[in-house]
Formats: sequence, structure tokens, C-alpha cells
Amino acid sequence: MKIVVIVLLLAILLLLGQALLRLIRGASEPMWQMLAWRAGLSIALFVLLLLSRYFIQ
Repeated sequence: MKIVVIVLLLAILLLLGQALLRLIRGASEPMWQMLAWRAGLSIALFVLLLLSRYFIQ
């Protein structure tokens, strides 16, 4: 479980960094796609943590 959380956090940070680079370069469409993926992964991580707290006590 810890490895899954760490991998998801790293993926979120990677996508955030890529969106920042796209913002600096001026490409807005790929930036929004990266931010949308980051938001989706953040929500998935939050739900995963809630479910793990509920099922593993």
C-alpha cells in the first residue's frame, strides 16, 4: 500500500512539473491536460486512502 501511495504522489508531482514547463513555453492545451490528469490522480489517491482507512483498521 505504501508503494502505491508513493508512486501516485510521484506521478502527481511529475505531472505538475510537466504542466509548469508547458506554462513557461506557452503551450496552454497540453498544460490543461496535465493539470486534469494531476487532479484525477489526486482524487484517486484521496479515495484510495479513505478506502484503506475504512477497510484496514
